[in-house]
Parts: sequence; C-alpha cells; structure tokens
Amino acid sequence: MKKNVGNCERIARVVLGLFLVSLVFWGPKTLWGLIGIIPILTGSSGNCPLYTVAGISTCKCNKDS
Repeated sequence: MKKNVGNCERIARVVLGLFLVSLVFWGPKTLWGLIGIIPILTGSSGNCPLYTVAGISTCKCNKDS
C-alpha cells in the first residue's frame, strides 16, 4: 500500500481518533465515539482510502514516483 497521508496529518488523525474514542468512556458515553477508530487506523497506516479514490496525496514521499 502506498502512503498518501503526510506525517503532520497522521499525528492529527491519531490524536483526533483517540479523543473521539475517549468520548465513549468519559463524554456522553455513546457508541458514536467508536467512529474514532477510523482516523486512528488511517493515521497509523498512512493510507486513506478516500484520498486514493480522489487522487489526493499529502505525503511528500510519493511526489517523485
């Protein structure tokens, strides 16, 4: 899998995902916070399927290939 998410965005996705998942335990305590798993997975893998479909890449490592 090619990476299409840059480093700064990866960090932001993981932090946002952890915040959303924490809402399951400390916030309104609904299961909607589990949607935070998606940004955690895309941030940790460095690949976003929506970016692939749209042809977007924020990763500088794939600019020359």
